[in-house]
Amino acid sequence: MADRGKTRASDQVPAHVRGRHPDVVRHGRRHRERRVLRSLALVLTAVVVAGASGAAAVAWRMTNNVDQLDNSALLDDVDRPAPPAPDPDDPNAGLPVNLLLIGSDDRTGVNGVIGGDEEGKRSDTTMFLHISADRSRIEVVSLPRDAIVPIPACPVTGGGTTKASDGSMFNSAFARGWDTGLDLASAATCTQLTVEQLTGIRIDGFIVVDFIGFQNVVDAIGGVPLCTREDMQDVDSGLNLPAGQHVLDGPTALALARARHNLSDGSDTHRLDRQQALVAATVRTILDSNLLTDAPSLLRTVDAATSAVTVSGGFSITGLAFSLKGVDPASVVFQTVPSGPTPNNKNRVEWTDEADDLWARLLADAAPAAAATPETPDAGAPAAGGTPQTPADPAAPAAGAPAATPPIDPLADRTPGETISSADAQVTCG
Repeated sequence: MADRGKTRASDQVPAHVRGRHPDVVRHGRRHRERRVLRSLALVLTAVVVAGASGAAAVAWRMTNNVDQLDNSALLDDVDRPAPPAPDPDDPNAGLPVNLLLIGSDDRTGVNGVIGGDEEGKRSDTTMFLHISADRSRIEVVSLPRDAIVPIPACPVTGGGTTKASDGSMFNSAFARGWDTGLDLASAATCTQLTVEQLTGIRIDGFIVVDFIGFQNVVDAIGGVPLCTREDMQDVDSGLNLPAGQHVLDGPTALALARARHNLSDGSDTHRLDRQQALVAATVRTILDSNLLTDAPSLLRTVDAATSAVTVSGGFSITGLAFSLKGVDPASVVFQTVPSGPTPNNKNRVEWTDEADDLWARLLADAAPAAAATPETPDAGAPAAGGTPQTPADPAAPAAGAPAATPPIDPLADRTPGETISSADAQVTCG
């Protein structure tokens, strides 16, 4: 990581902290664990839809639907990573954008009907979104709520700071900001500062979305086609998907995003895998559909994708959306930060050394390393010993060519750090 000039709390612990006495945010009732991917599908939907359409009405809707939240006063006196330096030879060259996507667990009104009424606010879905400077690549990194990490003291609205700790659950940052400052700006800012401390990357802004928004987006685009290779059932979320091809409506997509206890090993880590797969399918559905040429549907989708969004002051979703209109589905990549169980508690995780490599690469705005492929000798070229090779049968696989592999099942469990893209989304079972 680059030297930022001051000693911070994170300098005394490695970025993948091995906490031994976590200050845990406990969930008093089981339904508190019913969480949903709320932010990424909404934001990427808005970006993809608006970016592919130059309609003034779309830009107006995006600008006027989104609530702007100014947290600049909370960041004035905080030691933060430096912003990217512009190219001295081309000051107007594009710069990478790093955003934090936060699912706010607001349990009031309609959100309370979906998730159960609760006091306070929590955030159990947080994703780091990196957009490359050339706007050709979007990388999304899920940050597990159960990761044990250092939490800094965060300034809050009205003065004062939250409590700092060396090893607490990641989602306690949002809860502490809310409980101390009693507003969304304090909660989201504490999450933002925690991620900056862990990664060494300056966050350009945060986007907060509540429960109901994701469900509305799925319904607005007419559902999300998805193939499930096995039966998927979860009592708590109400999910009941037999193996086969489906078009998920809003409530079913919401149930899949929340499902945990009766799927896989019941962990939040693998729930993140399924959430990423669902978002990948949502993005692919939009890109593959005629939504962009259907003005009424387009405006309904933009309304759904932005009306439940709060964006930190000074950041424009609209401007970013139009700069991303040419992005390829294969370049929208998802993964969970490399992590594994803590030695003293299998229900908690810690970031591994590979996480440091990931953040260093994203800080440098470097693309992921391309997978190596075996070299294939030219047909007819002399083999070792000087004997010419027999020309290959055109119907046979080339010598040295990699064996055919089955398509990726994006809903399957993955090791944290293993990636999928929107191009991997299985919208059909064919």
